[in-house]
Amino acid sequence: MLKKRIIVCLDVKDGRTTKGVKFQNNVDIGDPVEMAAEYYRQGVDELVFYDIMASARGRGPILDLIARVASQVFIPFCVGGGIGTLDDIRSTILAGAEKVSLNSQAVKHPELIKEGARVFGNQCIVLGMDAAKDEAMPSGYRVYINGGRVATELDALDWAKKAVGLGAGEIVLNSIDADGTRNGYELNLTRMISENVEVPVIASGGGGTVQHLADVLKDGKADAALIASMVHSGDYTISGIKTDLAKLNVPVRM
Repeated sequence: MLKKRIIVCLDVKDGRTTKGVKFQNNVDIGDPVEMAAEYYRQGVDELVFYDIMASARGRGPILDLIARVASQVFIPFCVGGGIGTLDDIRSTILAGAEKVSLNSQAVKHPELIKEGARVFGNQCIVLGMDAAKDEAMPSGYRVYINGGRVATELDALDWAKKAVGLGAGEIVLNSIDADGTRNGYELNLTRMISENVEVPVIASGGGGTVQHLADVLKDGKADAALIASMVHSGDYTISGIKTDLAKLNVPVRM
C-alpha cells in the first residue's frame, strides 16, 4: 500500500511565516528558514512554501529566501506564489525547489500548466486550488484566486480535471471554508476531487487533530495531508502525528 504523506505548509508574507484563519487576520509566527529546518528534523515528508502576497502585489517569487529554505531540507520542496512565467518556474527550481505550485496564475494563464509540464515534467507542476462552497456551481464549489480574495467563474471539479488534462501532476486542494479553523478537513470536496482525477490530491485546510488527518486520508481518499496550525502552535510534532496515524492503521513513512 502506498504510504500517505504528511506535508507542512509555510505561508510567507514579507519574508516571515504567517498564519491566519480563512485567509484573514494573519499573524507573524517565525522565521521560515528556521521552521523548515525544524520540521525536517522532525521527519516531515515534504514542505510547501507559499508567498501569499506575491500574486496580489504582482511580483515574482523571493528566490534568495527559497534558496535559504532549500539549503536546510533534503526532501521534496514545493514553492507557490507569484510564479507566472516559464522563467519564474525555472528560477524557482534552480533556487532549490523540486516543484512549483500554480494557483492564481494558472487560472489567468492555463497554458502555463501545459508549457511548464512540457519543459520541466508533470511531476514539477502542482495545481494549487482554493475552493469554497457555492450552490451556484455544478459541483457545489467555486474556485477563488489571489489568496482567496477573488471569486472566479470556475467550478472546482471542472477546473481540477482541466488542469490535470493540461499537465498538472498533483493538486493541493485547499478548502477556504475550513482553512485555519482546525475543525477538520472538507471531506466531501476532497473525496470528489480525488475520485475524479488520476493524480495525487493533497488535502489542505482544517487539520486540527490526528483523527482529522486519518479521516481525510481514509474517507477523503487524499494521498497526503497538508498541516500548518497543528505544528506551528507546538501542540503536535511530526513524529508524534505519524506514530498516532500508524496506530489508526494509516500507512505513513516512519
